Amino acid sequence: LVPRALRLLIGAMALMLAWLALAQARVIGVNFLLSVMVLVWVADIGAYFAGKAFGMRFIRRKLAASISPGKSWEGVLGGMLGVCLVALAWSEVDRRWALTDLSFYSLLWAKGWWLALPALLFMAAMSVVGDLVESLVKRSAGMKDSSGLLPGHGGVLDRIDALLPTLPLAMMLVFWI
Repeated sequence: LVPRALRLLIGAMALMLAWLALAQARVIGVNFLLSVMVLVWVADIGAYFAGKAFGMRFIRRKLAASISPGKSWEGVLGGMLGVCLVALAWSEVDRRWALTDLSFYSLLWAKGWWLALPALLFMAAMSVVGDLVESLVKRSAGMKDSSGLLPGHGGVLDRIDALLPTLPLAMMLVFWI
């Protein structure tokens, strides 16, 4: 088991890195920041609907049944597909409207489709990982919700769990690749 002090340090570092990435993304532009946030939301929404539609009709392959029993591989693939479709559409809007404040997607496509496509799939996967890690933390603490502030929504951390890994990774992808 991981000592409590180390878990607190890791959690504080994750929150701090996400906050710094959020602030830096805002400096790049609202279009950029919003596109990263939408990536997370689309991955989640696409996963939900694909999991319900395809997971029920075919053999539902659980992603991590002991951590989050509702998640399926069909949902992950649906989320990834949704992210790719939104990225294409958003980049086209950036191009047609000649926006100078480019989105995350436009900056990735500018580096080439051969880099953008795996990066988008990776970001969608990391969105799921963020959600699973938060679910694991809640399960290990024996809690259903991370707080009572948002009843019925799993708590505050459930609203930002997928942003914790994706915001810093988006910044890394844009600046280091």
